[in-house]
Amino acid sequence: MQGLQERLAGLRQRVARAAADCDARIAARAEAARASFRRVEEWLGGGEVETASGRHFETEKIYGHHRRHGSVEIGSLAGLPTDLLTPLAAASAPPQQWIFLDTETTGLAAGGGTRAFLVGVGRITPEGFHVRQFFMREGREEASLLEALARHLQPFRVLITYNGRAYDQPLLEARYRFHGMPPPFAALDHLDLLHGARRLWKLRFASCRLVDLERAILGVERSGDAPGALIPYLYFEYLRTREAARLLPVFQHNATDIVTLACLTAIVPQAFGDAAGGRSRHGAEMAGAARWLREAGQWEQALGLFRRALEAGLPDDLLFRTLWDIGMLERKLGGDAAAIWSDLAASRNPFRGRALEELAKYYEHEAKDYAAALERTRQARAIEDSDELRKREERLRRRIAGASHSRRGRRSSTLG
Repeated sequence: MQGLQERLAGLRQRVARAAADCDARIAARAEAARASFRRVEEWLGGGEVETASGRHFETEKIYGHHRRHGSVEIGSLAGLPTDLLTPLAAASAPPQQWIFLDTETTGLAAGGGTRAFLVGVGRITPEGFHVRQFFMREGREEASLLEALARHLQPFRVLITYNGRAYDQPLLEARYRFHGMPPPFAALDHLDLLHGARRLWKLRFASCRLVDLERAILGVERSGDAPGALIPYLYFEYLRTREAARLLPVFQHNATDIVTLACLTAIVPQAFGDAAGGRSRHGAEMAGAARWLREAGQWEQALGLFRRALEAGLPDDLLFRTLWDIGMLERKLGGDAAAIWSDLAASRNPFRGRALEELAKYYEHEAKDYAAALERTRQARAIEDSDELRKREERLRRRIAGASHSRRGRRSSTLG
């Protein structure tokens, strides 16, 4: 009996030690989580901010004017011209009145309860480029973050984003309305740089994602930040563990996006203006600008720029597309479109069938050479058949047969 009591006492001691060890580990993890958040505040140089709507966290980083972000010197941003943004239909304003914005969100789709847990904004000053980040440590801090962001945006005239017109601004506006606050964007002209970048570079580069243009145009290779697809997961992990140090790569990702956006803003409008003026060295850039001029109804300027793009040199796929664009503009302007269709019809390319069809129209309606029109129609059908081409072929055969019958009738009358 005494041995049993001793064994039970030993078991109780081991259980007590295990419980104490477990409590110690739980306490250590809790302390580590608390220390982690304290450390992230110290690392980022930020702190808690209180508003009428509650509290949230803010941090600000300054990129000194002497620093470079790839090929762009930060100090050069302050000297950008007031009218730099006008080629992209943005307001004329000095760079000190531009505000750059990017969000990191709880999901990749705008809507369905998606929220911006981190909003970064950048501004240009003579001292350098300032990036301020508004962080929602938990859901109840959203209203405070939004209130502070609205107040911060008030002095600026132009909002600059990358895909922000379709994503960031609508998402934030929905959250402002959810909290019964007026969205602060109505007083700002909005330049979504994505559209200008696509016009300029989609024919030159396979991708116009911000990170890809950052690499291709600025020569920046990122390291140490979080991939965009992982960012919602990292935030939810933070909410679960309170280990805020894991979010440091997210803060870096957001800040880098904003600096890159500012540096591309220094390049895209000028490059777009150079391309539209035929001063670019890249034919693909001029072709992209020519498309924009065509869409804006400036057909003669677009035609001239398309031709300069050909002279500058284009890869084959873009060469054929540009020839097609030139032909369509020549037709609109009453020029020699048939010569362009003939060039396209002379070799295998994606536009050969359509060029043959356009030649068939030309020979039928303008040159009145029905035999040539029938031959081009048959060639077009051999490449890609359609009801329209079949109807055209039948109509042309009837016209040729009718003309032949009429000639025979005239000859018979003459002989008689």
